[in-house]
Amino acid sequence: MGKYVLRRILSAIPLLFIICLIVFLCLKLSGADPLGHLANDPRVSEADRFMLAARFGLNDPIPLQFVTWLFGDDWLKRDITGDGEPDEFGKQLGVLRGDFGDSIRTRTPVAQVISTALPNTLLLGLTSYVVTVIISMAIGIFAALRQYSVWDNLITGVSFVTFSMPIFFIALLSVQIFAVEAKKAGLPYLPVQGMYDVRGDRSLDELIRHMILPVFCLSAISIAGYSRYIRATMLEVISSDYIRTARAKGLGNRRVTYLHALKNASLPIVTLIGLDLPFVLAGAVVTERIFSWPGMGSVFIQSLEPIDPPVVMVFILIIAAAVVVTQIFIDVIYAWLDPRIRYS
Repeated sequence: MGKYVLRRILSAIPLLFIICLIVFLCLKLSGADPLGHLANDPRVSEADRFMLAARFGLNDPIPLQFVTWLFGDDWLKRDITGDGEPDEFGKQLGVLRGDFGDSIRTRTPVAQVISTALPNTLLLGLTSYVVTVIISMAIGIFAALRQYSVWDNLITGVSFVTFSMPIFFIALLSVQIFAVEAKKAGLPYLPVQGMYDVRGDRSLDELIRHMILPVFCLSAISIAGYSRYIRATMLEVISSDYIRTARAKGLGNRRVTYLHALKNASLPIVTLIGLDLPFVLAGAVVTERIFSWPGMGSVFIQSLEPIDPPVVMVFILIIAAAVVVTQIFIDVIYAWLDPRIRYS
């Protein structure tokens, strides 16, 4: 197993390099000017824009820009100020040495931007994912054990309706019901902006209140899809011969369901979770935007208005690395769930 994991990690290195190269070329060949938003600013002269472009290496050839993004530009002898001497400011060590550069839009280190937003996204995304998995497992198993019953038909209908709704519709509808209408009716209502109260209350209770609506919106559609998937896999497993044999031996329904059936039905479910989990790091762009949640989704949108290549590149790199790591982790779980699977 150890050799297999090591091979997967080594094979991921060229894959990440190719992903970074493609994204970098797409950003550069799109024609977007990272400093274009300064063109109409009377406080910024043409000379200032030229200095900033030189400071961030935007005037260099595209291959050189990619090399400096990877390996740094401390080996370049740039004369940005025009005094005949190489300038020391603007040097970066490169991504391979842990320096992601500075954001062109905010002039702050990209590592600082990401480190501020990533914990907020993980808090919201992982919470919604745990809620999704627990509730969808319970609903899926419940529906599978009561196939074609009234409850099964009701769950199926609600799941189809919920899954067909776009996320922005669910978010706006929940805001209207649980915030606007509840406040009008004099009932307890939920906050819809940010992580904490604007008056400075940063207690745990206030954080939980602010998380309820975003977590609900992120979980609703996923629960609808996951529960249908779990129901289908459970129905396939509980009709197998070994399940009928286990029941014929006198094993209780609870033990047959959760010890035998659920474990064998978990393989395709683990695959589904493994494909979705890395994108928790990307943040829920629409949900974070609607609820003003200061996470990775909000950072990504802001980095596109105007284009901010250093932030976008690190954003894509994080997602790609998360996909690779998650798939390795899922393969290990496969071997634990099914002893027949061996990686040698």
